[in-house]
Amino acid sequence: MDRTSLEEYLEHLASGEPTPGGGSAAAVVGAVAAALVAMVGRLTLASPKSAERHADAHRLIGRADALRSACLAGARADEEAYDAVVAAQRLARSTDEEKAARAAALQLALARAAETPLRNAETALSILRLAGEMARVGTPHAQSDVRCAQAFARAALQGSFENVRVNHEYLKDEALVAAQRARMEALGRQAAEL
Repeated sequence: MDRTSLEEYLEHLASGEPTPGGGSAAAVVGAVAAALVAMVGRLTLASPKSAERHADAHRLIGRADALRSACLAGARADEEAYDAVVAAQRLARSTDEEKAARAAALQLALARAAETPLRNAETALSILRLAGEMARVGTPHAQSDVRCAQAFARAALQGSFENVRVNHEYLKDEALVAAQRARMEALGRQAAEL
C-alpha cells in the first residue's frame, strides 16, 4: 500500500480496479491491529502506575511497530501479486506457443498470488499472539483496544485465508495447493488456541 492517506487508499479500494482488493485490505486490517497493540503499549509507558511493566511494554511496542510495517509491505505485495495475475491473463493466446506461455505465466502468477496472502496470514497470527501478550502487560484502561486488536488480527487472518483459497481454485499444482492448505490449517489451529 503506497497511498499517502487512509482516505486515498479507501477510494482506490472502492474503485472498479482489481487492486487493491481483499488481500490488500486484509493486510491493512492487520496493520490496524498492530497499531492498536503499539498504542496500548505507549499508553502503558505513559502511566507511572505501570512502571514495573514498562520494559515489557517497550519490547512489545517494538514488535508491534515491526509487524505493522510488515503488514503494509504485505498489502503492497498482495496488490503486485494480483497485478501479475491480471497481466498474465492478458497475454496473447493466438498460437499454441502463446497459449502455452500464457498458461505457464498464469500458473506462476497464481502461485505467487496464493503465497503472498498466506505469508500475510502468518503475520496476522503473530499480531494476534502479540495482542495476547499486551493484554497481560498493558494498562487496564485500554483493554478494549487490545480486544479490538485481537478481533482485527483474526479478521486479517481469515481475510488472508480467503485470498489463498480463491487462487487455489485455478492452480493446477496439486502438491503446492496441498502444502499451502496444510499451512493454513496449522495457522488456523494456532489461532484457535489463542
